Amino acid sequence: QVQLVESGGGLVQPGGSLRLSCVASGSLFGRYLMGWYRQAPGTQRELVAYISRPGMTTYADSVNGRFTISRDKAKNTEYLKMNSLKPEGTAVYYCYLNTGEQTDWGQGTQVTVSS
Repeated sequence: QVQLVESGGGLVQPGGSLRLSCVASGSLFGRYLMGWYRQAPGTQRELVAYISRPGMTTYADSVNGRFTISRDKAKNTEYLKMNSLKPEGTAVYYCYLNTGEQTDWGQGTQVTVSS
């Protein structure tokens, strides 16, 4: 069982920045993938970014070039640095961890981009 706790969400003006963090605890063994999804009201959850190992990152087209995902494996923590935020980035952001056999999710953190 893996527990994931996100933090760092909040209210930011368009063009601003936020950094989300996700701390993983529990039974962490071997290789695993961590990433972020987001879900805006009335929409399906969509992939934002994921990292499988250092240097191996994937981004949604809508955030590529503005968001950066990273991981500190020693701290079991992943980060999502979000720059140049747009109002359409308003959503609940969920951290996830995938071992290949199981996917665990955090509780989500709200990001609101508004002036």
